[in-house]
Amino acid sequence: MKIRLVVLEYPLEERIADPSERTIVSPRAIRRIALVTPPYHSGVVETAGSWPNAAFVYLAGSLRAAGYEPVIYDAMTADHDAEAIARELERIRPDMVVTTAYTSSYPKAVELLRLAKHTVPGVVTGIGGVHAHFMYEEVLSRDGDAVDIVFRGEGERTLPETVACLNAGDRLDKVPGLAFRDESGSVVATATRPFIADLDSLPTAWDLVDWSLYRFYPMPDTKLAIISTSRGCDQACTFCSQQAFWCRTWRSRSAENVVQEMEMLRDRFGVGVVMFSDETPTLDPVRWRRLLDLLIERDVGLHLLMETRVDDILRDRELMPLYHQAGVRHIYVGVERTDQATLDLFKKNTEVSMGKEAIDLINSHDMISETSLVLGLPDDTHETIETTFQLAQHYDPDLAFFLTIAPWPYADMYKDLEPYIVSHDYEDYNLVAPVVKPKAMTTDELMKEIIGCYRRFYMGKLKRIPTMSPFKREYFLVTMKLLMENSYLRQYMGGLGEMPAEVAALFSARKP
Repeated sequence: MKIRLVVLEYPLEERIADPSERTIVSPRAIRRIALVTPPYHSGVVETAGSWPNAAFVYLAGSLRAAGYEPVIYDAMTADHDAEAIARELERIRPDMVVTTAYTSSYPKAVELLRLAKHTVPGVVTGIGGVHAHFMYEEVLSRDGDAVDIVFRGEGERTLPETVACLNAGDRLDKVPGLAFRDESGSVVATATRPFIADLDSLPTAWDLVDWSLYRFYPMPDTKLAIISTSRGCDQACTFCSQQAFWCRTWRSRSAENVVQEMEMLRDRFGVGVVMFSDETPTLDPVRWRRLLDLLIERDVGLHLLMETRVDDILRDRELMPLYHQAGVRHIYVGVERTDQATLDLFKKNTEVSMGKEAIDLINSHDMISETSLVLGLPDDTHETIETTFQLAQHYDPDLAFFLTIAPWPYADMYKDLEPYIVSHDYEDYNLVAPVVKPKAMTTDELMKEIIGCYRRFYMGKLKRIPTMSPFKREYFLVTMKLLMENSYLRQYMGGLGEMPAEVAALFSARKP
């Protein structure tokens, strides 16, 4: 069982082109690796701003440390179409193209790799990310013409080892953390690679990022970076992929290492806002307190956006002033539902009352509170959605997103949702389009209910803008403008309704 790299001395036009031949063919040894973000737009998360692909920064750092020449190309944020991507790939002339995907971005990721195969003869292609990690057999069986290698799990060790293996003409089945098709066409998955124990040891390549692309929309003159302070999830949420991907483990970087990276981003690249990408940066209370203390002691001065669990917020109720002093300005907590039965079904290990209390704590310290509520479950009705909406108003977050359930094919809940799935187009699995049809509703009725939740929630918020603190007022005005004009939701929402006169005046008074 072997995939080998064949270094050719004859012209590209004479290369082996039979798609059934499973030998990876390249006109040269692999040196330049393009890490390309697929041009997929999900819309909801893009209302906050645009940020680099942090995974590529760490992958590029590891590739460069191993002696290779990585290139980071964000086709998504650059808003490039196929023609522009082809031109950029012709300019880069990579020996290997690697992309990453979650479920809804997977079709665009495969289109990207197929385009790379067409544009750069002999290029080797690979894909990583949550979707490919779990669905590697489907990926290689259905899209093997575009995908040579699937990278499973963390890639910082796997990718450089794979390139070295190919360049040496060695057997890929010796490299842990891969999946590929052998010469008979069978899908081969190699041994699982252990997680990286020392996250502080990973090199980065922030200098390869095109910083002109990235900004935080509520502070449009400020560059936005995203970093991971930890990896993993020790929870058991049935609708989520993270606990399965990380095998319910959690590892963290040291507080000192995180702060050093933030200071470097501030001083070298002019970053003013940092988003923490990890689901629970607060899991270890001792490390989290140390991180807050260091940010305050060193006067790092960056605005921080983060996500965490409601129970960690409640645990830290006495630390909320330190959150604010350290620069935390926006906290997302996953309430998901406002009925206890569904929270128990989701295995959230929280109580409904905890969500309200956590959001109140965030609000009381002049930080933006954000949450999401999951709708469109098989047992949802007009009445249950109305109840969820009323309780969402009672929770009173600054920002609420009413999301449709996405039946990730690798999540624990998939078998329960499978009989009600009405779309198998992965691009629809974006938390906006209805993919699951409730028993007592059509998908059109479900979408109408969700649109109504958005309209009523944000029209209520608009009327309260004049009473908000200056910080929240500006933040909310920018966010609302983006939701109404630029969000992926716009095609569903249309107008929010008649804007109150005093709010219209605030919009008119803002600088463009």
